Amino acid sequence: MTTTEKSSTGTVVATIVSLTPTQIRGLKLAKDGDLFAQDANKWTHLNATVTYARTDRFKERPIKVKFLTTATLNELRDYGFLQSLDADAAPETSAQGITMAGKMWLLKNK
Repeated sequence: MTTTEKSSTGTVVATIVSLTPTQIRGLKLAKDGDLFAQDANKWTHLNATVTYARTDRFKERPIKVKFLTTATLNELRDYGFLQSLDADAAPETSAQGITMAGKMWLLKNK
């Protein structure tokens, strides 16, 4: 993806952003809902629990909770794809949400 930015001198600079598969999964997770800090440097949806597959008639195969690590979250925040939802709180502890740039990246690439 190519994004254009205007530098301080007034020239237009093109930046190509390519994400790793882990970052793409994290961005899709953020698209599904806001991310909240959990234990052990993990981020996931609020009150996320293990669920069972709807098509599994015996309910023996649990679907694990999807999560995002703090390192991946920081990388996505540096790209401008995620933002803190509470401007007054520290970004390391406040909930994170997807930005319009993140939504547009997902539309164009995945």
